[in-house]
Amino acid sequence: MSSVHVNNFPKLHNAAWPGVVGKGDGGEPPIDLDTMLDLTAAAEVDGIKFDGFDLFLYLPHIDIDATVKSDDEIKRLAEKAQRRNLMIGTVVAPIWPPTGGGSAMGTEAERKRFLDQVRKGCRVAMRLRELGVRPYGCVRIDTACNVEGWLSDPEGNQKKIAATFREACVIAEDHGERLAAEGEICWGGLHSWKKAIQLLEMVDRPQTLGFQADMAHTLLYLLGYNAPEDRILPENFDWSQRDVFDAAYRQLTDALRPWTIDFHVAQNDATVHGSGTHDKTGRHCLATDPNGKLDIPRHAGFWLRDSSGEVTKRMRHICWDGCMFPNSVMLNPQTWTDILRVMIEVRDRHGWRE
Repeated sequence: MSSVHVNNFPKLHNAAWPGVVGKGDGGEPPIDLDTMLDLTAAAEVDGIKFDGFDLFLYLPHIDIDATVKSDDEIKRLAEKAQRRNLMIGTVVAPIWPPTGGGSAMGTEAERKRFLDQVRKGCRVAMRLRELGVRPYGCVRIDTACNVEGWLSDPEGNQKKIAATFREACVIAEDHGERLAAEGEICWGGLHSWKKAIQLLEMVDRPQTLGFQADMAHTLLYLLGYNAPEDRILPENFDWSQRDVFDAAYRQLTDALRPWTIDFHVAQNDATVHGSGTHDKTGRHCLATDPNGKLDIPRHAGFWLRDSSGEVTKRMRHICWDGCMFPNSVMLNPQTWTDILRVMIEVRDRHGWRE
């Protein structure tokens, strides 16, 4: 550890899923897991490297159905991490209909498919923990339904999702895991900060189900995308009014922080974007993007410190998330060096040493 960078927690992770999300389906081809891990392992700033990666449990990165038949696929995954001196943190369960899952507010059969995928994801997470390569992290889920469908019956659909999530909590507890619900404007029932809190309170399993906060996605909560009634910033907001922005961001983070158990460092230019089969959501920007509306190291502290300014130490690891960049950007080693540099600054400012 550099004498300049004394903190060694939270651990710094990269995400593997940008090689998959928004790829294929007539667009750019996916980037294989080995390439994503090699790029992650090669990045270095001031002698510091990424500590690990978070993982999407889906093809082409991992065949989750093969893990049901044997542990061979899981062991190969553990070996990939160990060979590169990387740990594994949060894993994303493939709970969406195109990946074999189903809507959390859907028919009985759809909800069963959702829960079957949660069960597979929790088993992979548990085995990785038992193999010694996953000392922290959650199993990430969402509602696997769009906002338009949710709006057809907001009260009834929210109750269905809460019931499905409660069943998912039982599965997670059976595997010694926790679930993190991804806050993103494209997921019905999680598409606004107030709806997300409502859902978490309805499930009422805080020891098992928490919130996954992404700095890019949650920024759009402030603007009321898909839920104008819950916007915090005024319409036609002038982004030069940094004090107004900070006050709104403080309101948002104070409300969601008590539920947050998984955290993504990210940048956003306050626009929506989507590619491939991924619904439109908050546009991820590069760490160096001049159009980004966040001061990443500073605003990360709104999540990682409590209302009195003390570091919470709740997140044992934090993860960079930057989806839907062109492959030419993601295959450029400088991209990951720039990202690692800002991750280190976040830890310098809001981390601790053990």
